[in-house]
Amino acid sequence: MIPLIIFYLHTVGISAAFTSEYQKNGVVSAFLSVGFIVLIFSVGWTISTFVLKYIISEAGFGIWFNRDAVSLLLLTIGEVFFYYYYYKDESEQLIV
Repeated sequence: MIPLIIFYLHTVGISAAFTSEYQKNGVVSAFLSVGFIVLIFSVGWTISTFVLKYIISEAGFGIWFNRDAVSLLLLTIGEVFFYYYYYKDESEQLIV
């Protein structure tokens, strides 16, 4: 159930990024943004699963929170911070 929710959140995020980039820069930039998110997701999931294979058993913490769910949750937390700063509007950034 947790992986389904995480996949749903990624679908909503991809749709939001596509729409935002389409409105700002056009259709080519929107598809590049989607490709970038899919690439980060697939590589990040592979790396987080590889790391967690040595830390957590395959059963994980129960039937609803197995190793795949933990790796997806870890990936999503990392992606939230990364995409927040990547897609943040330049006018909102502080000049330091």
